[in-house]
Amino acid sequence: MVNEARLLNTFLELVKVDSETKNERSIADVLKRKFTALGLEVFEDDSATRTGHGAGNLICHLKGNKTGVDPVLFNCHMDTVKPGNGIKPVVKNGYIQSDGTTILGADCKAGVAALLETVSILQENQVGHGDIQFVITAGEEMGLVGAKALDPTLLRAKYGFALDADCAVGSMNVAAPTRVKLTVEIHGKSAHAGLFPEKGVSAAMIAGKAIATMPHGRIDFETTANIGTLEGKSSLNVVCDYVLVEAEVRSLEMSKMEAAVAEIKQTFESAAAEFGGRIVFEKEVLYVSFKFTEADEIVQIAQRAATRIGRKSALFEVGGGSDANAFNGYGVPTVILGVGFDDVHTKVEKIAVAELNKMAEMTLAVVSEVAGE
Repeated sequence: MVNEARLLNTFLELVKVDSETKNERSIADVLKRKFTALGLEVFEDDSATRTGHGAGNLICHLKGNKTGVDPVLFNCHMDTVKPGNGIKPVVKNGYIQSDGTTILGADCKAGVAALLETVSILQENQVGHGDIQFVITAGEEMGLVGAKALDPTLLRAKYGFALDADCAVGSMNVAAPTRVKLTVEIHGKSAHAGLFPEKGVSAAMIAGKAIATMPHGRIDFETTANIGTLEGKSSLNVVCDYVLVEAEVRSLEMSKMEAAVAEIKQTFESAAAEFGGRIVFEKEVLYVSFKFTEADEIVQIAQRAATRIGRKSALFEVGGGSDANAFNGYGVPTVILGVGFDDVHTKVEKIAVAELNKMAEMTLAVVSEVAGE
């Protein structure tokens, strides 16, 4: 039932709209017009006043035409990474790609285009369905800022399906980690580096000792740690008395994350004590983990939908976060459906026209599975 020409034209139109993260106003306005023209109730929240991004999140409601059906949520993000202005899409040999000077923006405008096509199909063919929410977020590429600023009381769904995985359509991501940001301020004591270095306490030495001995990189198959920022503030002839370290820990298991954070903190405290300095240690949870298996109903719904469209459904665990982390944290079980794009966040990003069509088939199949159609 997919109108392939319409879907392709919608996708090409969307990727031509500049929407680098923090500058989402233009794409938000286009999407508001498109969802409104399809008869949906469209609401833009006030999250932009808190996030500083160009637009808020869009919550678009399609009223069900069949009773007794669980409400569902579909999610995509409207923003793209850089370089994402002036995109000139090219259709060649069955693929859509950019002209090589920018990204394509299939992440995640391919998903948005598929959702718009799904709404059209539902209406044109009078397909039975329950209430559906389409939540299109701003600022996903900046760390889920839009989804994290969303008012969870606006959500009405029993299940959520985020269109944002870089695997084939039909497959899905069923687990993603908790991500924690660590900020460590290291305080030493300044002194003249040439005349009285023994009177100083080097924050740089404390940082070096701690970083050399802390858990780092791949801790185990579910847990990683990384130093992202190391910044000292001093002069060449002065013993460095301040260093800022910013790090992250990710894990699919909360207990493992907490253990890694505790060990890192202890490592910095021990190094500071050894050299006679002190630290200020802060932890911020950026998003929480989720994990589903084939025993979970939401996974079974998506697997049956994949079977409907002739696809096998591989299940993946990933090391990165997405809006699905936020929705799961809000109490809406959400998996991430494969969209079929390749080489995302690069100038050679592409998506097969066939995968774009299958994505629309997949979302329609999910709706029909939930509705028992």
